Amino acid sequence: MEPKAVVLYSGGLDSTTCLALARAEGFSPHAISFSYGQRHSCELELARANAPLLGAVQHLVVDFDLRCIGGSALTSGVDVPKLGVGTEIPVTYVPARNTIFLSFALSWAEAIGAFDIYIGVNALDYSGYPDCRPEYISSYERMANLATRAGVEGTGRFTIHTPLISLTKADIIRLGQRLGVDYARTHSCYDPLPDGRACGMCDSCRLRLKGFAEAGIADPVRYAPHG
Repeated sequence: MEPKAVVLYSGGLDSTTCLALARAEGFSPHAISFSYGQRHSCELELARANAPLLGAVQHLVVDFDLRCIGGSALTSGVDVPKLGVGTEIPVTYVPARNTIFLSFALSWAEAIGAFDIYIGVNALDYSGYPDCRPEYISSYERMANLATRAGVEGTGRFTIHTPLISLTKADIIRLGQRLGVDYARTHSCYDPLPDGRACGMCDSCRLRLKGFAEAGIADPVRYAPHG
């Protein structure tokens, strides 16, 4: 029987690649997505449709609302910046988002007897979010093994897999191509148009377009005319 793995899956480029990789590495993937009041919630539509196609044996969508907390352009009325990727932590950072997501994933993993968690964080071509760094992931993994019954009783040790963390966006795209990922069925834009087209100007779109250009591959998603 294949070991179970919980995979954080947003429907975006990185998490889709991560889900495909978990399957290729011999795990039985259990995908977990989050409806947290994000303005780009159309990503969830793709996640729901694509999880089984990517080999997920189960797909859990956790529903909660971070708009009541705010503090991010993704969960409030603050405009998404579109002037280029800067050096400061941008307003699209959602306070403690990966800590919240990983906590749900850890809870589900312990409940279903999975000790492997995949998350598609990246520390090269990214917007500078503090919860995407290797030192954060290693600290969370230590905490996971201190804070769970399974960790304390020694029935298993939790491992957080970050296979994309040191790859460029172009490297991630090339990896996905080898795994047979259909990137037309992914969504990365933080501020999509009402018809679902990507804006082409937000940090996430810029990093995605840069990755495809460096990989020498045309991005198959639809963009607004100026994008």
